[in-house]
Amino acid sequence: MSLKYTNKLQGKRVVIVGGTSGIGFAAAEAAVEYGAIVVVASSRQEKVDRAVERIQKAYPSAGDRIRGKTVDLSSDDVEEQIVALFDFATDGGKHKLHHVAETAGGTFGVMPLADVTPAATAEVYKVRITGCTMLAKVSMRYLENSRTSSFTLTSGVSDAKPTAGWTVMAPIGAGKRGLTHALANDMKPIRVNCVCPGAVKTELFDSFGGEGLRQILDFYTARSLINTIGAPEDLAECYLCVMKNNFMTGQEITADGGFLLC
Repeated sequence: MSLKYTNKLQGKRVVIVGGTSGIGFAAAEAAVEYGAIVVVASSRQEKVDRAVERIQKAYPSAGDRIRGKTVDLSSDDVEEQIVALFDFATDGGKHKLHHVAETAGGTFGVMPLADVTPAATAEVYKVRITGCTMLAKVSMRYLENSRTSSFTLTSGVSDAKPTAGWTVMAPIGAGKRGLTHALANDMKPIRVNCVCPGAVKTELFDSFGGEGLRQILDFYTARSLINTIGAPEDLAECYLCVMKNNFMTGQEITADGGFLLC
């Protein structure tokens, strides 16, 4: 039997920046499960090593299809670091990449308007806008120049429905959407899309701890049409979709449990 759907990622080379935790890790794990050759990247070597180890343990027969390397999208030498990452992922340019996805977070800038400073704003935008733009620029040299290739950004839904304290963060969502549309033109025929998650229970939630964690889970659960928040595995399906759908570009794929309708 020919498996024309499940085999679409077989042997494809995938780089996921931010793929060491949360949504990015789930997307990397899913790509490996579908037969891809995956490189995960983040700014800390220990996180890279741990992510590779976890995936190798979960998929022992796929151990040679998962590797990792550090890259810091907030660094002043970000372009050089991205080049080093892609050289690593392509074995020094011997192969072309097929899919690049960005799920990197960086500084989380939720704060009262009275506390906002130019420095705080610049820090939040450094990874999510500037870093992602540079990632796209360098990707062009390494991705196969075909509609079967993809470049995927990650945004959110806070720009459409912000709550108090999101004055700095909410514009990121609008910026990522605009960047997606612009890159879809600039990178064609490579497809460019943006995954927009709602509340997803990743390691980020652990930082709230105890009662704070319960309150934030209750807050977002009550604002979901299906009375739950997302799991990283749910969002991983969105990244698989945009990698495999050769007719999708310039799109925003929202998975928010109905948050925007509540």
